Amino acid sequence: MAVTAAISAEDLYRFFHIGDTEVRALRGASLTVGQAEVVALVGPSGSGKSTLLACIAGLDEPDGGRVEVAGRRMTRRPEAERARLRAEHIGVLQQSGNLFEQLTVEENVRLSLELARSNGSGRSRQALASVGLADRAKALPSELSGGESARAALAVALAADPAILIADEPTAEVDAETECQMIELIVGRKHARRAALIATHSMALAATADRVYRIADGRIVGGES
Repeated sequence: MAVTAAISAEDLYRFFHIGDTEVRALRGASLTVGQAEVVALVGPSGSGKSTLLACIAGLDEPDGGRVEVAGRRMTRRPEAERARLRAEHIGVLQQSGNLFEQLTVEENVRLSLELARSNGSGRSRQALASVGLADRAKALPSELSGGESARAALAVALAADPAILIADEPTAEVDAETECQMIELIVGRKHARRAALIATHSMALAATADRVYRIADGRIVGGES
């Protein structure tokens, strides 16, 4: 019996137009992520990593190609349906804008639980404790350091225990010790058959992945497919 992939992205294209200039952000990029698998996406800045993650997470719509998440089509759906699929299956961590500035850290986590319809008692505190921020629950995002903000964003993304984590440079703002803690948390979810697709420049994070894709100029140019 075939096992449904956590993520299947096939032949994705994404074009942007700035005046008369066409930017080809994705040029037929394809990848898969299996259940209980951590996959790293590496490549230089401007190679298409963030655009690819956004299309897979349903935050952006590719101009061509198909994305399936947990066996369900993400592409060519209304935004409301994409948002529902995202809430049901995916935890998203972007490079910025992960926290609402007017909410405390704990309130940000609670909001993510509500959106995922996961209101288990104590889940927000548990999520913050898992990233070492239990004592910062009442802090506003503006009161956090860069490393604390990164850990708070990860807590928000993982609070509802999503089947899939899609993260864009999750450890870029943290020191080596904190990075190790965050990597351990991400990789440890494989035991519960959780998957992760992570764009990163970190060699330490990429080294823990089950597979690594390399992207350049919007194309997957190396790694396993």
